[in-house]
Amino acid sequence: MTIRVLQPPGWPRPKGYANGMVAEGRQVFVAGQVGWDEQQQFPKTLAEQVRQTLKNIVTVLREADARPEHIVRLTWYITSRDEYNAELQQIGEAYREILGRHFPTMAVVQVVALMEAQAKVEIEATAVIP
Repeated sequence: MTIRVLQPPGWPRPKGYANGMVAEGRQVFVAGQVGWDEQQQFPKTLAEQVRQTLKNIVTVLREADARPEHIVRLTWYITSRDEYNAELQQIGEAYREILGRHFPTMAVVQVVALMEAQAKVEIEATAVIP
């Protein structure tokens, strides 16, 4: 595979993400996905919305013949840092269930609101297919 994690010497290994990645190949850009299903119905909790959001990302990636291990960047927009921290264990379980133990570069940003009123999370993804 032509994706390599960048881990500067002496830096502590981050938990749940990579400091940087270098990749070569065909790029896939996935627009911000929210946690609704095909009928645009939202689950109630943040962790459940994260699970559905990640499933939606994987579904879009499949259209480009890409897989979760091709993801090199995720940008998360959440509406509550407190809810995120309170549900972190369930979010981690959902993440590992959908994306496996692949931890790309990542940013998580708290925002005032998302365009879909019921959305608690929106995630953008970038993937590189070797």
